[in-house]
Amino acid sequence: MKGLANLDKFEPGTRLKSWLFTIMRNTHYTRVKAAAREAPGLLDCVSSRPISEASQEWSIQSKEVYQAIQKLPSHQREVLMLIGVLGVSYEETAEICNCAVGTIKSRLNRARASVLESLDERSSQALIERHEHVSQDHWDRAADRPR
Repeated sequence: MKGLANLDKFEPGTRLKSWLFTIMRNTHYTRVKAAAREAPGLLDCVSSRPISEASQEWSIQSKEVYQAIQKLPSHQREVLMLIGVLGVSYEETAEICNCAVGTIKSRLNRARASVLESLDERSSQALIERHEHVSQDHWDRAADRPR
């Protein structure tokens, strides 16, 4: 737009592409300088920093889940990894493990129940609700922070 508005200032015999690039570059530099002037202290402002959950809790929980999975019998652990982690279908898992689909479903159910029991949870829903509660507490604390 600036190039069209100032077309009368273009000198014939020079490269139009270079002239337009110079306008574009100068416009960019002007906007960068203006943004720096208009937002003093933005880099130091706490409210502009992204909020992230405490990694300590997740680190501890991931270790607990890992240990619970390692305690499983190998056939249950294999099914849990294939279906729960890798997203392999029941049918493909049955082929890999060389057993019936019903056996795979049974092993998966027992593996999930054992992991939940090791984590002192009654159901997977309780585990999800605990995570949501921890997340909500985090957001509540973040909202109470002075800005």
